[in-house]
Amino acid sequence: MQKIAIVGAGRVGETAAQIIAEQDLCRELVLIDIRKDVPQGVALDIYQTAPLFRFDTLVTGSNTPSSMRNADLIIITAGFPRKPGMSRSDVLEANLAIIDPICDEMLEHAPDAMVLVVSNPVDVLTYRVWQRTGWPRERVFGQAGVLDASRMAAFIAMETGFSSRDITTIVLGGHGDSMVPLSRYCTVNGVPVAHFIEEEKLRQIIQRTREGGAEILSLRGNSSAYDAPGAAIAAMVEAIARNRSRVLPCVAILNGEYGASNVAMGVPAVLNQQGLFQVIELPLSADENADFQRSTSAVGEDLAKLPAV
Repeated sequence: MQKIAIVGAGRVGETAAQIIAEQDLCRELVLIDIRKDVPQGVALDIYQTAPLFRFDTLVTGSNTPSSMRNADLIIITAGFPRKPGMSRSDVLEANLAIIDPICDEMLEHAPDAMVLVVSNPVDVLTYRVWQRTGWPRERVFGQAGVLDASRMAAFIAMETGFSSRDITTIVLGGHGDSMVPLSRYCTVNGVPVAHFIEEEKLRQIIQRTREGGAEILSLRGNSSAYDAPGAAIAAMVEAIARNRSRVLPCVAILNGEYGASNVAMGVPAVLNQQGLFQVIELPLSADENADFQRSTSAVGEDLAKLPAV
């Protein structure tokens, strides 16, 4: 990949940029932010680690949207973070006012790019980017499930003592309280996780996964999570940049999958150099499907609040 632009040089954008640069996933990486001198300072700080981490990615910062010109991938992390006691939906109106102009700038300066949406509420804003740009769904997707699945895997590792490398998890649905962690599909090196964790404890892990971001926000007090989200972004970028065709949970525009259409939801998908190459439709039990439909309805309530394009 030649060029990646990250719009938003806050903590999530900075963490993602550091990992993307360390892994040499592109030749040029630009951080764009409206705050004067901030993206330039972040970029310089990251680039000064190049001799230590031995990467060649050129990292720059800019206050000018035109700096995204000819980007292959644009990552949107810009927006207001939620504060303790707030839900992701509570920042919808404020972040919508940020996302719409970014869409217009992408259409002007990088009309052929793919876009990875991270700003919350990510399901609704991913839909908005797809709606406002008119781009095919292969080029518009969001980050949530990779983070949620990683949180669930971490909690399972903490409970069992097993290596997190052997733990595979999957989370569907909206990125919030209505997310649907699928314990039936969770394994430890191929062995169903229920073999190691009793049902009640597993339910507690599922609930903690749903509240994973809020827990960190509560503990930090003055900051939401940024290390794990940044790493989740980088994992998705790596799958695209290196054409891995990895199956990862992403926010995708659904066209009939899981019985849903014209909505953005977290589902397993194949990521490669074409972007969101394929949505994977898993067979769900009656209870799992009911949970997914409830999650779809919750996201739909926020979609209904969107003004006309």
